[in-house]
Amino acid sequence: MLRVGLTGGIGSGKSAVAARLVERGAVLVDADRVAREVVAPGTEGLAEIVAAFSERVLDADGALDRAALGAVVFADETARRRLEAITHPRVRARTAELVAAAAPDAIVVNDVPLLVEVGLAPTYHLVVVVRTAVATRLERLARARGMDRAEAERRIAAQADDAVRGAAADVVLTNDGSLEELRASVDTLWRQRLLPYEHNLRERRVVPPARVGLAEADPTWPEQYARLAARIRHALAPADLRIDHVGATAVPGLAAEDVIDVQVAVPSLADADGTLTDRLANTGFPRMPGQWWDDPRPAGSDRWGKRLHGSADPARPVRLHVRAADSPGWRYALLMRDYLRADPDQRATYLLLKRELMDAAPDVGGSGTVRDPWFDEEYLRAEQWAEQTGWRP
Repeated sequence: MLRVGLTGGIGSGKSAVAARLVERGAVLVDADRVAREVVAPGTEGLAEIVAAFSERVLDADGALDRAALGAVVFADETARRRLEAITHPRVRARTAELVAAAAPDAIVVNDVPLLVEVGLAPTYHLVVVVRTAVATRLERLARARGMDRAEAERRIAAQADDAVRGAAADVVLTNDGSLEELRASVDTLWRQRLLPYEHNLRERRVVPPARVGLAEADPTWPEQYARLAARIRHALAPADLRIDHVGATAVPGLAAEDVIDVQVAVPSLADADGTLTDRLANTGFPRMPGQWWDDPRPAGSDRWGKRLHGSADPARPVRLHVRAADSPGWRYALLMRDYLRADPDQRATYLLLKRELMDAAPDVGGSGTVRDPWFDEEYLRAEQWAEQTGWRP
């Protein structure tokens, strides 16, 4: 099922987004609610906390006094880690129970205030961040919660800032306007991305990249790749396979098709099948049907076999190439990337030729350019560069 991580700073309006997603049909798992549930009166979690920190952390009714507990662990790293060892496994287990109870075609939204801070982003198919200007958040916290400015500023400062959250976000919902505007943004997200993503994920369907020509270089391409790679790495653990950003979007400043090319190195192509295929598909990268290979360099030698996966996410086209480590195709992808990164003149020539070829045959997109004889010549120049510089993949 599609799992969406939802987060945002205090006062950002994250709860309003969660409520609207539930209205659209999402299954909500609220991390704060789960955290309270696992330490409610009568639970083993609360009993273990009392055993660790004494009854001074209880209120008059025998419930957990969060302020008292906070005072104990706030400045004591050992105590905080002891508390986390009690609560975190229980929160994870209860969250897993709630997710498992959802329907197979559900869109599960996990509302986690500290999702970015605790490194959970790679565990979701998508991360949605609600972003609101700090001044607006301060005003909302004063109006809605009666929080004084100093306390509000302290709480905001204790959380990740917008830049850190933005790096983890696949979707940013800006909430500086009205509630109606926010709800409209959520509805668009639900209709255009979450519903089709869920369907594609369940059916293991790849969304083919649109033939839109070359896009100007996007400085966020490496950041987008990093999110994808983190997801893939999490899916394939404990296997520690090499993952690389390859292709034109891996070369800074180079116009390219807006498709992120990712390369995963496996010991052999036999290792690319079975469990690995299933794990990638479940993470949002289904296998492309049929046989796939790379055109060899120089032309005329045997084709370079590989496995090719795509993206089930309708808003982020991906080509995920699974190649044998140290194979010619694996090495070529890394060589050409690093060669173009190092040589601005060849980068410009490459782009000019690619534009000309795509203008001449727009229906084949970038796939047709690799068969031009110039690329054989460029490969030889890249090999000379590698020898001169001592390049290694």
